[in-house]
Amino acid sequence: MADRFKFELVSPERLLVSEEVEAVVIPGSEGEFTVMANHAPFMTTVKPGVVRVQFGGGREDRYVVFGGFADVLPEGCTLLAESSVAVAELDKADIQQRIQDAREDLDDAKDDEGRSKAEQLIAQLSTLHDAV
Repeated sequence: MADRFKFELVSPERLLVSEEVEAVVIPGSEGEFTVMANHAPFMTTVKPGVVRVQFGGGREDRYVVFGGFADVLPEGCTLLAESSVAVAELDKADIQQRIQDAREDLDDAKDDEGRSKAEQLIAQLSTLHDAV
């Protein structure tokens, strides 16, 4: 049996997960990464994507996150999501609405940085929409 560590997935609306787990796969801003027990400490931003929580014994839960921060320590990991929902409860219309909102932000962008951020968010949300 693999070592376990404390994982918490928190959104402004609620605490989605607070359990001992074997591994968590998180969509970091620099790429997807896996956290396991005794992981080296670091903090990173999280892009929109799917978080896979592996409890052991073949059980895996998946959650969609819409950005946030992950704090990784040897004894645990906390993911503070801007918004999150279990994949089983996902409303694809919500993702489509977020894509539409990002397109409006792109149209309203006043500089290259704003346009670039909106384009990146549209790409991430479109990939997420296709993945789930």
